[in-house]
Amino acid sequence: MEGEVMADFEVNPQGIDPTSTSRFTAINDAVEAAPVVRGLDPEDSATINALPPTSALLIAQTGANAGARFLLNADSTTVGRHPKSDIFLDDVTVSRKHAFFLRNGRDFYVRDIGSLNGTYVNLQQVEEAKLNDGDEVRIGKFQLTFYASRQAE
Repeated sequence: MEGEVMADFEVNPQGIDPTSTSRFTAINDAVEAAPVVRGLDPEDSATINALPPTSALLIAQTGANAGARFLLNADSTTVGRHPKSDIFLDDVTVSRKHAFFLRNGRDFYVRDIGSLNGTYVNLQQVEEAKLNDGDEVRIGKFQLTFYASRQAE
């Protein structure tokens, strides 16, 4: 087997899939997390101001990708823990196929696709929601702020 690399993997004795999604719930439903308030730095502002008319930007506020920017410039953008997702969020609180961001003209929507932990917009769980400038989208432990293009068509 020249040129091939073989690896031995230890079988998990508990039979737990280490790539499975974990479900987390609030201890007390009356407790609400305050949204993260973050001012835009000049570079983020310049990037948002330069977006083409039918695109938008997500900026990660929390999670391992904090500070990362994700351009929404397609009619459909997948997000999930699957490595082939358009937006790859690597954490067990994110389902492999978690949600879609959909574009309809200049409008953007987020649609949950049966994720275990749900998709939230401004702390409200949604199946689908139209996004407005500054909305906070929570997918697993990742909080993403949505910014629409400022350009006229």
